[in-house]
Amino acid sequence: MSAELLRETFEIQGRNFDKAGEISSEIKVILKDLDIDAACIRRVVIVAFEAEMNVVMYADRGTLTLVLTEEDIRLEVHDEGPGIPDIELAMKEGYSTASDEMREMGFGVGMGLPNIKKNSDDFCLELEVGKGTSVFARIRLNSHA
Repeated sequence: MSAELLRETFEIQGRNFDKAGEISSEIKVILKDLDIDAACIRRVVIVAFEAEMNVVMYADRGTLTLVLTEEDIRLEVHDEGPGIPDIELAMKEGYSTASDEMREMGFGVGMGLPNIKKNSDDFCLELEVGKGTSVFARIRLNSHA
């Protein structure tokens, strides 16, 4: 495993739709400033946005940690929320437990976890129902989905 070049942790506030998406936008700026490949940035931002939205929609609070090495970019997201009762169902495109209110705002179309997995070279989900969920995603530098 190569040495970390950058590590930054962001706090995510659950149910704060006004700030939803700000962290993934900030990550995009950081990676652009570091001259990371545009295709790689796109994948990282999709993963970060979907994970951030899941925390905003379903958890009380969480953190998103961005880790950059010479080989890859890793995103680690930990939340304090209800967990996911049925992972297999949650991984199906189009499946959502979003409220009507969330759907009216344009969220909750059931693509969060599937998009995270699709845009990651490595993906891992850990959870404890009633405690929270952790998502680990790795995107290799200069790789394409």
